[in-house]
Amino acid sequence: MKKDYIMSKYPFSINNRKISAKFPPYIIAEISANHNGSINRAKESILAAKHSGVDAVKIQTYTPDTMTIEVDKDDFFIKEGLWKNRSLYSLYSEAYTPYEWHKELFDFARKNNVTLFSSPFDESAVDLLEALDVPAFKVASFEIVDLPLIKYIASKNKPILMSTGMASLDEIGNAIETAKSAGNNSIALFHCISSYPTPISEANLNSILILKKEFNLEVGLSDHTFGNLASLLATSIGATIIEKHFTLNRSDGGVDSSFSLEPEEMNSLVTETKSAFSALGSRNLKRSKYEESNKIFRRSIYFVEDVKEGEILSKKNIRRIRPGFGLDPKYYEKIIGKKCIKPAKRGEQVTFKHFNLET
Repeated sequence: MKKDYIMSKYPFSINNRKISAKFPPYIIAEISANHNGSINRAKESILAAKHSGVDAVKIQTYTPDTMTIEVDKDDFFIKEGLWKNRSLYSLYSEAYTPYEWHKELFDFARKNNVTLFSSPFDESAVDLLEALDVPAFKVASFEIVDLPLIKYIASKNKPILMSTGMASLDEIGNAIETAKSAGNNSIALFHCISSYPTPISEANLNSILILKKEFNLEVGLSDHTFGNLASLLATSIGATIIEKHFTLNRSDGGVDSSFSLEPEEMNSLVTETKSAFSALGSRNLKRSKYEESNKIFRRSIYFVEDVKEGEILSKKNIRRIRPGFGLDPKYYEKIIGKKCIKPAKRGEQVTFKHFNLET
């Protein structure tokens, strides 16, 4: 049975930054593994992301041993994609952000007025982040089916961002209900394609509309495509949060570097999504003030010949022409055949004073 999801009366926000269709998209720079094993590079990335104009920076909190086990069995090796033939343990050993870095990174972010939060991958990661007073939690796509973890995250009463890659509507619904059952209604979703990178032809952005309709939550895009096109299109259909992987320089390599934005590209994303948001305007047909001066180029009804009092108005002596200061063209057929009750000169505007519509 389909549940009815009622939007919370409290807007979704992170660190007092409200996130809704009333505001430009909330932009998150995901550093992920792009620190390349250096805490100094992680700090440089946080600062570079800030200077690019993002709203927040995100990291990931796990160790290879909290993610998987080191074992030489076929199940534990990646069969295709960017990391083909690597073992899970090897991949996570290269990609993880050490627990001992976390306090220093969070202190650094606060000192530099950067909102920093993370994706925890097990309960120990949640505890670490909670001790650091993380302002929000992200549930990764692969963890959306880990309902015990989601319940534990939700119990901390912080905003939760859930990525929905690979998940069915039922699985997404189960994750939402699990969080709500723990007393946490501060939930937003990401449409996500869990392919690294994602071909633009597979972005399936219309899923954003489905998620908004189905769950009545704020919905964003966790974008693994190359470039910014998917994020801009997502903004145009109502995505309120955009997450993109971020690196100082793709040529430096790294697990996620190939589909990550560099600082100038991230700055373009911030600027362009704000422009895309501005272009949406309001949900009414209110005309722009910039159009007013161009009303001169509309047509209206003018005298094209001198007309005497008592003369009959005809297609010969009045026409619909530019500029637009005369009577609206909708009256044209109604006044043809009417008697002109006031003399007029060629080039004079036709007005209601020149005839009587009642006769």
